Amino acid sequence: MQTPSTPLQKIVAWMDAELNVAGISDYPGALNGLQVENRGAVRNIAAAVDACESSIKEAVRTGAGLLIVHHGLFWSGAQSVTGAVYRKLRLAMENDLAIYSCHLPLDFHPKLGNNAILARALGWKKTAPFLTQQGQATGLQASLAIDRNVLHQRLEKAVGGRVHLCPGGPQRCRRIGLVTGGAGSEVAKAAAEGVDTYITGEGPHWSYTLAEELGINVFYAGHYATETFGVRALAEAASRKFRLPWEFIDHPTGL
Repeated sequence: MQTPSTPLQKIVAWMDAELNVAGISDYPGALNGLQVENRGAVRNIAAAVDACESSIKEAVRTGAGLLIVHHGLFWSGAQSVTGAVYRKLRLAMENDLAIYSCHLPLDFHPKLGNNAILARALGWKKTAPFLTQQGQATGLQASLAIDRNVLHQRLEKAVGGRVHLCPGGPQRCRRIGLVTGGAGSEVAKAAAEGVDTYITGEGPHWSYTLAEELGINVFYAGHYATETFGVRALAEAASRKFRLPWEFIDHPTGL
């Protein structure tokens, strides 16, 4: 007996509305929303952090009709449909695989977002907006008293791996900012907003020494590791709403 299907556009419309895709500005290459359509029906969903060739191959292998990703196909903007770009598009189209990408709207979502889920995993009960850029808050902050070593342990447990620490601030953390992904270059802005500890995914080399000079702690928890939460949560929510099976395709970069 074949699994019941749901119209692709019905799922897309729900995700667009739930994530407020039209109302959140993003990098031009993010191209949030449906990036590749299929023949119109979805019987099962896959989720991955990146729309890389490996993730698309695995989604095809599992028979997914929709792949939800955080980092889509078009980060480099307009480009020739050759090489890996051609292979990925051909693979998706030949196997009736739709691809939906959502970057900052998925970072920011109050329940399904990377920031919100990681904050909950750390035990934060009350949060406030943090690191406002271009009129929108890119992260969350919390006021609490916690030993830096305890926070380190909780963070490693939450992301399931090693977290690198720049111990440039106090041993007792009292105001902590969080922005998942590659926001390490925003150390100065984080310090200017008054946090003594900053959690992000990754950052440039100079962000470490700058954090020391500014007197704040920085936890580099991994770009990939801090951004697995949102696609998982979105796929699970879509699965519940439309009664479709889903699975997560894990392809860690170690960065």
